[in-house]
Amino acid sequence: MLFHSSIRTELARSFGATLVVLLTIVLTVLLIRTLGLASRGSVNPEEIMLVLGYTVLSYTQTILTLALFIAIVSTLSRMYRESEMIIWFASGRSLGGFLSPVMRFAWPVLVVIALMVFFVWPWANQQTAELRNRFENRGDLQRIAPGQFQESSNGRRVFFIDKDTADGTEGRNVFISSMEKNGNETVTSANSGRIEWVNDLQFLMLHRGQRLESNPQNGSIKISEFEQYGAQIGAAVVYSGSAQALRARSTLDLIRKRDTANLGELSWRISIGLTALNLVLLAVASTVSNPRAGRSGNLMFTLFAFIVYFNMLNVAQRWVASGQVNWGVMMLVLHGSVLLFSLIWLTKRHLNLSFLDLPRLLLRSPARSASAS
Repeated sequence: MLFHSSIRTELARSFGATLVVLLTIVLTVLLIRTLGLASRGSVNPEEIMLVLGYTVLSYTQTILTLALFIAIVSTLSRMYRESEMIIWFASGRSLGGFLSPVMRFAWPVLVVIALMVFFVWPWANQQTAELRNRFENRGDLQRIAPGQFQESSNGRRVFFIDKDTADGTEGRNVFISSMEKNGNETVTSANSGRIEWVNDLQFLMLHRGQRLESNPQNGSIKISEFEQYGAQIGAAVVYSGSAQALRARSTLDLIRKRDTANLGELSWRISIGLTALNLVLLAVASTVSNPRAGRSGNLMFTLFAFIVYFNMLNVAQRWVASGQVNWGVMMLVLHGSVLLFSLIWLTKRHLNLSFLDLPRLLLRSPARSASAS
């Protein structure tokens, strides 16, 4: 059919162009953020592109939802603006008739969004967390690059080495500034240092150096020289943080363990799919032709509606996770109200009515049925 094929072709073109633009923007923003994490020592500089790829995958369902919403609004707005809608209306088509081609185009995208949020989202977050934990759990001497000051994993020490060996376990001209638990400040320097493991604990063994310990309270200073000195710089490597993160838990685990935190994350994942469906209906119902508003009027409404809806999802997730709201009630109130509003708006425009006419129609229907009886 010409009607269905032309609508789907136009939607495909607009969706593809919008998706490319959004991906470019998101890639640029995430690249800058990932480079910032690498500069602060939270991400391995050699794994920047890998972390960036996993991060983009975790945002794909949101990008697809926004791209689909913008594509429908922009396509229908163009048809109104160029009087193509008038031709379809004159040929017997109504606004409700546009739901069929729009939904036939949108349902594969909705399925992909559901698969991404239920399966790819936790997997990508788990991979990102493992990369970051693997880098953060490395030895403090291994984390730093020669010629650079680097803070330790616990934030109480600052390391500096002039150069290191190829295996990364030994450094030359080592400098360590640390804050002890008793409040004393120590500065240790040595000609060389080497990482050794003792009973699953990581130690930095320094050779031929001196240690300066100062007490800020009384101003006393103690200087000592040593041939060999050992300092614990890390514990055994444990990769437990990524497995416990809510975003990295699989959907099946969230369903099996239904505590408030898991229900909050599960409701958010389900809400993404329902949000995409509601936005499709809202896009068809809300798109109007107003030449005085310009071409950016519908686009501004699209972005505003998307931002408000997604912020409501995040707020609802926090309420469910804290136990303030039942997750079933939240899903019904939030998504049910948006669905009902979209259907009422679509019905109003499909029948070419005003909102003032809706109560009159509801009052006339019982009166007609009573007179007929």
